[in-house]
Amino acid sequence: MDLKKFIRSIPDYPKKGILFRDITTLIKDEKAFEETINQINERSKKFSFDKIAAIESRGFVFASAVSYALKKPFIMLRKKNKLPSETYSVDFELEYGKATIEVHKDSIKQGEKVLIIDDLIATGGTAEAAAKLINLSKGSVAGFIFVINLFDLKGSDKLKELGYEVENLINFPGH
Repeated sequence: MDLKKFIRSIPDYPKKGILFRDITTLIKDEKAFEETINQINERSKKFSFDKIAAIESRGFVFASAVSYALKKPFIMLRKKNKLPSETYSVDFELEYGKATIEVHKDSIKQGEKVLIIDDLIATGGTAEAAAKLINLSKGSVAGFIFVINLFDLKGSDKLKELGYEVENLINFPGH
């Protein structure tokens, strides 16, 4: 199945000059969503990991289904002030602003290997921040799986240069 045809492209969202790749059209089709989860599950076999983490919010859609299917614990990496207990925090740059993500301090034990799943990688800032959270938690990043890679924004390349393994299901140019 060509998953690429299930991604809607929306120009000038969230601001002028950005071509937003919308996954809602993929997840509303049960066959396309099932195929996406199956492909992530298959690609996850190349990694050795104890837990799955996802970046708020669209990453939760994919990672929670994969977590359930693989019977692995699921860790939420959330926006600032969304977690009620003690957290680690990392600030980072987005292609269109700044943000902070956090993880509960008790989510990851020392030495645990964490696979990070998200819907999309652009410049890699959010993914790099997620890796920093895992490391602050004394865990290690097993690798990354993204549904969409905006290849000309070079986020996947950035993560690979930092020594991380990266898998992508769909490649699009980014704007």
